[in-house]
Amino acid sequence: MDDQQRTVTVPIGDVQLPADLMLPAQPDGVVLFAHGSGSSRHSPRNVAVAKTLNDRGLGTVLADLLTPVEDELDARTADLRFDIGLLASRLAGIVDWLATERPAGDVPIGLFGASTGAAAALVAASSRADRVTAVVSRGGRPDLAEDALTQVRTPTLLLVGGLDEEVIALNEQALAELGEVAEMRVIPGATHLFEEPGTLEQVADQAGTWFATHLGR
Repeated sequence: MDDQQRTVTVPIGDVQLPADLMLPAQPDGVVLFAHGSGSSRHSPRNVAVAKTLNDRGLGTVLADLLTPVEDELDARTADLRFDIGLLASRLAGIVDWLATERPAGDVPIGLFGASTGAAAALVAASSRADRVTAVVSRGGRPDLAEDALTQVRTPTLLLVGGLDEEVIALNEQALAELGEVAEMRVIPGATHLFEEPGTLEQVADQAGTWFATHLGR
């Protein structure tokens, strides 16, 4: 069976969310992406990481967590991008859809979150411990998951840029709350968006190894 790439609409409550699926033949697992503040499922950084995961035999799902109307509102107010509860509930709904509709088959599910999307991923993981097998955060704000951090039982990798000092501190705080399930790694010479040559490739490689280890059947 060849690789399959398609855009689907996922029903979550009373909203419909678009998602781009890339499914290698016989994937070992599937990784759902939660993008960060003001971004979308077309985020070039997440698309690049997803491609690396695809090359390693993992399916990927890049979804928009806001509707077009909500996205337009957020562009003006920047309020919804920090509504972690809303984003996490949407993410959990897509996890449920992956587990019940099984577009990738009966495979383990991982979450990859960037910026505020990392907080949403951790909250969703805490509420779907039976369905989410691994989490990776890129330049994330896991601190925004607040009380949910102590409820996370899923192996979690926190990746931060070595020059992103404020986010390093916030990740260290979150790491203390997450405890033994989590590990934090610093990518030398990287700023918040990992725009420096080779730094995003390091993120993709480390994320790929983490997911391969924890999603491998």
